[in-house]
Amino acid sequence: MATSFMSSNSSWTSKQNKMFERALAVYDKDTPDRWQNVAKAVGSKSAEEVKRHYDILVEDLVNIEQDLVPLPKYKNVDDGSQSMGITDFDWRNNLLFKRG
Repeated sequence: MATSFMSSNSSWTSKQNKMFERALAVYDKDTPDRWQNVAKAVGSKSAEEVKRHYDILVEDLVNIEQDLVPLPKYKNVDDGSQSMGITDFDWRNNLLFKRG
């Protein structure tokens, strides 16, 4: 089973995670010194820490794609005329755009 995304040896704040995600978008797999650049962008993490964080993320994604992680139980959304599961993204997305 996957190691939890947050279970790397050092803890990550939501701000650090957001900076990590942005850095991954900038420094792709072909970027020289990728992990040093990502670490520099995150700030208080070493190249080894960001690489380990990435490896855990990839492991979790693989497990999700292989259906090894159970889906959460979502509450239903009720608009008054019909009740749909919150996982019905198209319906929710259209509703959000209609509301402005």
